[in-house]
Amino acid sequence: MKLIDYERLKPGDKIATVSLSAGTAGELPWRYQTGKDYIESHFELRVIEMDHTLKRAKFIEDNPQARAKDLMQAFLDPSIKGIFSNIGGFDAMRLLPYIDFDVIKNNPKVFLGYSDSTIIHLMCLKAGIASVYGPSVLAEFAENNGMFEYSELSLKKALFDSEMGIIEPSPKWTAQRIEWNESLKNSNKEMIQNSIPIILSGKGIVAGHLIGGCLESLYSCLGTEIFPNKSMLKRAMLFLETSEIQSKPWLLESFLMNLGVQGILNDLNGILFAKPTNEKYQDEYHQVILKVLKYFSCSDLIVMANLNFGHNEPMFSIPYGRIAEINSNALTLKIG
Repeated sequence: MKLIDYERLKPGDKIATVSLSAGTAGELPWRYQTGKDYIESHFELRVIEMDHTLKRAKFIEDNPQARAKDLMQAFLDPSIKGIFSNIGGFDAMRLLPYIDFDVIKNNPKVFLGYSDSTIIHLMCLKAGIASVYGPSVLAEFAENNGMFEYSELSLKKALFDSEMGIIEPSPKWTAQRIEWNESLKNSNKEMIQNSIPIILSGKGIVAGHLIGGCLESLYSCLGTEIFPNKSMLKRAMLFLETSEIQSKPWLLESFLMNLGVQGILNDLNGILFAKPTNEKYQDEYHQVILKVLKYFSCSDLIVMANLNFGHNEPMFSIPYGRIAEINSNALTLKIG
């Protein structure tokens, strides 16, 4: 599968922020401004808002067409070189009837976000363009006392450089949640020692193009026109992560079973699975993966788990369509 790659960003480029799921940016303007200031000062990018970026939550919820209009206009504007999602949410699927895939295809530029932004990444995928699964404005760019260095360095490679290279695990991580209250904006999260990635199944060295996202969002769009078809997923490296709602293991099992009966699991080259929030259900998730692989006679599929992407603090960024290589012997992950 070959995607149209996005043009790498350069200092001084203009990027647009968008609210495509939740309207949190309009409810917490101080938090949005913190993230905007960080992008401009540390990434040297000029930030603009689209017409509805800072609308209040009720407006954003009630007007998926307005959200889609912001996205389409951001793609159409040649002065805008990138589109950054403010935050995830639960209903980006409602934008689908208002999306013009030709607009995306004919105006390739980098889209950045994670969680429910998975839906927008899949729209980009259907249009044939690459995107970056990584930080959001309100969560990572607006992190108390600045973005985690691990997250920042990884994102800069994805946005500005030609390749990512070896993805080292973050030495520390945190699952602590600090309320988004302006009075707490100087509070630091407690960091703890991280554990290294593990190989759940398979052995050797394998490579494949990256497709994936947040389990809950991927599950929500099964059977729709934006869910990756079998040809897209053939020989792919599927990356999966779970959100902060800490879904029960049955959801992962159901999703993987669906891929199994479609014949997709047998066509994959590998799976990357992220560390879940608070490591809740981690063992159960891993057992589900092994069980479903056994059901479909693909227990030799290489699965690397306990990775720091998605709903992880800190996180590494994942460019859609790039080639990822798992070396199970050296326990390394490399992204081209």
